[in-house]
Amino acid sequence: MRGECGMSREHQELLRSHRVSLAQELVPEELLQHLVQDSTLTEEMLQHIEGVGGTFRKNVELLRILPKRGPRAFDAFVSALVATGQQHLAQSLHSTIPQQQEEEENRTGESLREVLGSPVQESHSPPKRARISDVMEYSLDGGDGPELLAVQPSTARFYQDHRQTSYRMCSRPRGLCLIVSNVRFPGVPDLVDRQGGEMDRLVLSTLFTNLGYSVTSVCNQTQQVMRRELERFASRLEHRALDSCVVALLSHGVEGAVYGTDGELLQIQEVFRMFDNDSCPQLQNKPKMFFIQACRGGETDSGVDLQDGKERVKSPGCEEADAGGNGNIHIKLPTRSDCICGYACLKGMAALRNTKRGSWYVQALSRVIAGHAKDMHLADMLVKVNSLIKQREGFSPGTEFHRCKEMSEYSSTLCKDLYFFPGC
Repeated sequence: MRGECGMSREHQELLRSHRVSLAQELVPEELLQHLVQDSTLTEEMLQHIEGVGGTFRKNVELLRILPKRGPRAFDAFVSALVATGQQHLAQSLHSTIPQQQEEEENRTGESLREVLGSPVQESHSPPKRARISDVMEYSLDGGDGPELLAVQPSTARFYQDHRQTSYRMCSRPRGLCLIVSNVRFPGVPDLVDRQGGEMDRLVLSTLFTNLGYSVTSVCNQTQQVMRRELERFASRLEHRALDSCVVALLSHGVEGAVYGTDGELLQIQEVFRMFDNDSCPQLQNKPKMFFIQACRGGETDSGVDLQDGKERVKSPGCEEADAGGNGNIHIKLPTRSDCICGYACLKGMAALRNTKRGSWYVQALSRVIAGHAKDMHLADMLVKVNSLIKQREGFSPGTEFHRCKEMSEYSSTLCKDLYFFPGC
């Protein structure tokens, strides 16, 4: 059904239901010019949209105006998406790619199916929408599955030389490891399935098992179940006899939180509190490791050109320790200490994932730890992870994510070097 001069109700509903993801992901500049050229928008509308502010607001205003621009406005919008290299958004609106575009893709061998890493949906029901948090790298690295690398053992001599100045790490198992992995989000239209996400769980489970941890996985759970499982894990009495603890959270996310399968957010600070020195006394003075594979926002990094000259790194200054103090009768601890947390990306940014091999961050983390745990402490290994992520570049021709970048980071309150001492 449609009014004589209006967009059909079906097309209006598609735009309405995809409003959030379109407002976040549209690249409007060239798109708006196409819509003016084919008379979908007037010059006055173009000036109005361009004057409202930033990209997000421009997109919101465009989506408000489009349904009022006649029965052909939807098809014109989809054609403009394809013409400006935003095929992933055209697919999310369940549009048929024009024949000319299809022939061109066939000639180059880079079909929309390959670029997006998932099949073009051909059913008559609207597909789940694509989001910035579902950015995927086109797989060029060969193979159809993750790398499962063997962990190199430490030598007895290395263990003897370093054990006195580092965290104790000789219990069997080394500690407990909990992996919380959400891949499917049924009934939450804004959260598409995390293709390749199941590879991350497999890689981390294998890695920490090989490092001597007792690994438990919790998959595809709501926020409430995630919280309950984390609380149960933090309260396990076995922590008292073991030397460390690992928690990995793998899901969609925003800054400071990760999604449950019901679309509800679990705050990361709440997770940290479960394991602090007050809430989890059985892990006091023991290293607690957290790894967060999730977006921390919707921005993607297009990178900048490297200028001539050598790469320079400045070392931060150090604060001198205060040598004074009389000592106290009761020894106290900070509420939170002896923790290290690795993040897949920076604040406000999207994390990137390969549909066949899993996320960039987990791939790099596994590769570095498997190869260097034998003689390197964790903080230095996470610097190596940052270096690998820095070098990587997205490959997704025809989308705004082509040649995009990612940068991982970590934060630490560790008070000693943290060696895994595998094999010792």
